[in-house]
Amino acid sequence: MAEYQNIFSRVQLRGELDLGVPIPEGVWARGRQARYSYWLGKFGDAQLGPIYLGGLGLASIMCGFVAIEIIGLNMLAKVNWDPQEFVKQFFWLSLDPPLPQHGLKVLPPLKEGGWWLMAGFFMTSAILLWWARMYRRARALGLGTHIPWAFAAAIWLYLVLGFIRPLLLGSWSEGVPFGIFPHLDWTNNFSLNHGNLFYNPFHMLSIAFLYGSAVLFAMHGATILAVSRLGGEREIEQIVDRGTAAERAALFWRWTMGFNATFESVHRWAWWFAILCPLTGGIGILLSGTVVDNWFEWGQKHGLALPG
Repeated sequence: MAEYQNIFSRVQLRGELDLGVPIPEGVWARGRQARYSYWLGKFGDAQLGPIYLGGLGLASIMCGFVAIEIIGLNMLAKVNWDPQEFVKQFFWLSLDPPLPQHGLKVLPPLKEGGWWLMAGFFMTSAILLWWARMYRRARALGLGTHIPWAFAAAIWLYLVLGFIRPLLLGSWSEGVPFGIFPHLDWTNNFSLNHGNLFYNPFHMLSIAFLYGSAVLFAMHGATILAVSRLGGEREIEQIVDRGTAAERAALFWRWTMGFNATFESVHRWAWWFAILCPLTGGIGILLSGTVVDNWFEWGQKHGLALPG
């Protein structure tokens, strides 16, 4: 019988559905319905449910729906309400920020950026409400608040791009358009307008943390998969069970990397690397145009770039 390797597949167990730890019920009761999904089980936990929405969750979904509705209908209007053209041109369609002459006007004409401001308001509300929901759910379950604070790092970058930096520069026109390729074009033009973002030291840090977190997560994931034939995914048991998956994983890391990462420390490394990516990136974006206009010239002045 061939040994089970689990590179492309995983064993899917089926037992009693887990309804979670009991917690005091507030205004919203946690759902009781749950089921298994075969295809979800290919990637992770196969159980769907029970679901808890709550007031914050409902408010977040409603605000998000309004934001996407505004963005979608504006994109549809750009193709004369033609569904076929909407699908064909979807990746190129956008909802653009207000024109420069409107500055920080609270509500410019709808077709000149007013819709963008309204969509941004509802989108930001949805994100912040979801953050509050994550924080309260973590506290209700007695968890640490690492997950909402990691999410807050991404929210920081989002707010810098669409709210804080335009506010400091005195114009909503500095914001990012809603849309896929227009968003990428904005990023490219942003770098060109500020003399190549590659010379921004905070951008350098952000990319280092981006690649670093990808490598750390990949290495940790690969290590646990490699020892899962020995029960490595049962981390708590493995820590106190000598001579099994945990010790083999530690030995492999010492042999190949020169140091050992424990089951806890590798998650701390990966958590810090991941949240420092948007934090440093946001600082770099915030300094562009407010403190430094041209990063290439700044790099020449400080020895990062060759003199012209």
